[in-house]
Formats: sequence, C-alpha cells, structure tokens
Amino acid sequence: MTNSSATGWESYSLDRYAHNLVFQRKDLDNEVRNQVHKMRSTVAFGLERFWGEQHRLDGEKAAYWKAMWHTLATILQDTGIALPNDATNLWEFDIKHRKIAIAILTQLCDCAIWWTQRYKS
Repeated sequence: MTNSSATGWESYSLDRYAHNLVFQRKDLDNEVRNQVHKMRSTVAFGLERFWGEQHRLDGEKAAYWKAMWHTLATILQDTGIALPNDATNLWEFDIKHRKIAIAILTQLCDCAIWWTQRYKS
C-alpha cells in the first residue's frame, strides 16, 4: 500500500493491480480485453450485478470478471473488509462497506481501462 501521511490518502496500489490484470490479458482478442469497459459501466448497477457477470459469461470473459472480483476482494481485505462472494451475503453487505467497495471498484476499473487503451495495438 502507498500511504501519504501528509494527506491521509491511501492508493491501495489500484493502478498496479489494474496493470497486472490487463497485462495478463493483453494478447487476448479485443472482445475479451474490452470487457473492462463493460465492467466499469456495470459498477453503477451495484456489486450484485457485477459479481453475477462472472457466472453469466463464458470462457476468458468470465475469467476476466472473476479475476477483477478477486482483485477487489484482495484490496478490500487489506482494509479489513471481507467482500462476500455469494448473492445472499452481497445483498446483506454493510452499507458503509458497500460504498467503499463500489468506490474502489470504480477506480480499479478506470485504471484497467487506461491500461487497456495503453496496450492496444
């Protein structure tokens, strides 16, 4: 984690996590790589919808969504928040933790979009 004690800002290495997610998939077809744009727009519909996409999709697309979800869980774990990994517990997820998770997921997706654009041929 990168912490600036002067500002109280915590970056949680979102850019590094996003880079790693995108870099691992940079040689896949555009349809898979461009899932990050769909991920970013899905955040607005809530964590339940975002989580569900990994189960709705197939193959590399599903794997990408699942990897993004697990990355979010790892980041949140570093903050002391346990991200539920099932529909029932997601609906009951504490509202304060939900807001934090959505804010972090939004930024993580934004970073992934930037890296996706960077690696386009």
